[in-house]
Amino acid sequence: MARTIQIYDTTLRDGCQAEDISLTLEDKLRITERLDDFGIAYVEGGWPGSNPRDEAYFTEVKRLTLAQIKVAAFGSTRRAGVRASDDKNLEKLVRAETPVVTIFGKSWDLHVRDYLRIPLSENVELIHDTVRYLKRHADEVIYDAEHFFDGFRHNPAYALDCVRAASDAGADLLCLCDTNGGRLPTEIAAGLEAVRAAAPTPLGIHCHNDSELAVANSLAAVEGGAVQVQGTINGVGERCGNVNLCSVIANLQLKMGYHVVSPANLRRLQELSRFVDELANVEHNKRQAYVGQSAFAHKGGVHVAAVQRNPQTYEHIDPATVGNRQRVLVSDLSGRANIVYKAKQFGVDVDSLDGHVRHLVEDVKRLEHQGYQFEAAEASLELRMHRVQHGPLRYFELIQFRVVDEKGYMRREFGADGACQVKTDERIEHDPASAWAAVMLAGPDGEIEHTAAEGNGPVNALDTALRRALRRFYPSIEEMRLLDYKVRVLGGDEGSAAPVRVLIESGDGRDRWGTVGVSLNVIEASWQALVDSFEYKIYKDAKRARRAKSTRRRGRATAGR
Repeated sequence: MARTIQIYDTTLRDGCQAEDISLTLEDKLRITERLDDFGIAYVEGGWPGSNPRDEAYFTEVKRLTLAQIKVAAFGSTRRAGVRASDDKNLEKLVRAETPVVTIFGKSWDLHVRDYLRIPLSENVELIHDTVRYLKRHADEVIYDAEHFFDGFRHNPAYALDCVRAASDAGADLLCLCDTNGGRLPTEIAAGLEAVRAAAPTPLGIHCHNDSELAVANSLAAVEGGAVQVQGTINGVGERCGNVNLCSVIANLQLKMGYHVVSPANLRRLQELSRFVDELANVEHNKRQAYVGQSAFAHKGGVHVAAVQRNPQTYEHIDPATVGNRQRVLVSDLSGRANIVYKAKQFGVDVDSLDGHVRHLVEDVKRLEHQGYQFEAAEASLELRMHRVQHGPLRYFELIQFRVVDEKGYMRREFGADGACQVKTDERIEHDPASAWAAVMLAGPDGEIEHTAAEGNGPVNALDTALRRALRRFYPSIEEMRLLDYKVRVLGGDEGSAAPVRVLIESGDGRDRWGTVGVSLNVIEASWQALVDSFEYKIYKDAKRARRAKSTRRRGRATAGR
């Protein structure tokens, strides 16, 4: 039977020390529930008394119905010159009433001399006293030996004295910390070996990523006998971050044969990773190992042709085992295999497309040379495939649009018919962030619709005006929202005369899709991407309706038999 490795998650405490990361009390409770559901062994909720949010967490977490995860409170050893029973920080740890208390102490003589400024022997005493005191009040005490590997490198005898003191006092686990993140895997292995010889207590590992070695160091520690890995989801943490538990879990279970979570839970690893990023309101790292969007993405034509024959040629695991999927990108590096793969993914009839594949490949390469990018704009690519097969989409036809973004003193009034009247008024200062747009288009039956709208910028005004014009013919347009808008200047030396690329991400509550436009004029590029975005919404709704109708027809035929 595979040896089990405990995962100790400190996203809620150590992870929140990262730049740009902040979690509300509700966020922390939701993450706790998700970690419990995923099968994580421990969650470190925070430092009781350090702030009101952590104080509230230890009150509210008791109301949750948790299946198996153990909640830990975190704090430091007692202060010098104060008895453990009189230390206010230890009192707050005890009052948190968690089944696990994790306490950290100094293991590096440099810290004892320069930071604590106490004799080395006194630091050993306060480690022993603190652990012994907490063992009377908690089911389990974990001792985090802060800076252990730096201390072991400079003064190995003293570092071992520190962890031995915690072990002798009854610590349930000694977690050795590479707090500065500067040590190498060989040093981690040597430190583990020395502590195993010095103390009988089970060992854990806590690594930071300042040398980009946190995962490698954690795996080396497990190979050296560690039974617990401490880290954070997505590797968030102070400076360069903590060890990334998503990578550690996948490596331990899929590459090294240890048991961490059930295979079913492992298939939800990407989901967990994205969930934490979403609550932290940070963009998910698409290049993150195992769970990133690009982790199993293929762009070169040779790669795509190979993975279609055998995915193992360019994929180190089956993406589905961690909840990810294979992706093929279309760009100027694409070959026929890329286009065929994407056609199948989009549900396009490849047989009927076959005669157009060469044309599509050449078309994509030509457009990418002009500045288009379809990797993040697959909706525009799918529409292009459809147009090659079936001709232009005739959902609507633009007659004209006009965008005005003026600065001065004016009032703009929109009548019921959508017409815009502009009146000068010296008493009213115009909002410089405001703009308006007018759109005239013909619907699917040739009927003319003319609308206007105001917005907080020209693109917002154009988006709103186009939406108003289309909803008369396609009411489901109201479901759609513009989620993201990016502009990139493509020229090298042209400055403000350079072409620009606009990428737009849209969604309707069910799907998200990207579209692209390129022009010397940023408004025109935005219009191209907006039109594709609206056309894709109409196109996919029609495709869904056809599939539903086909399903109903097959159901009736089966019932008739």
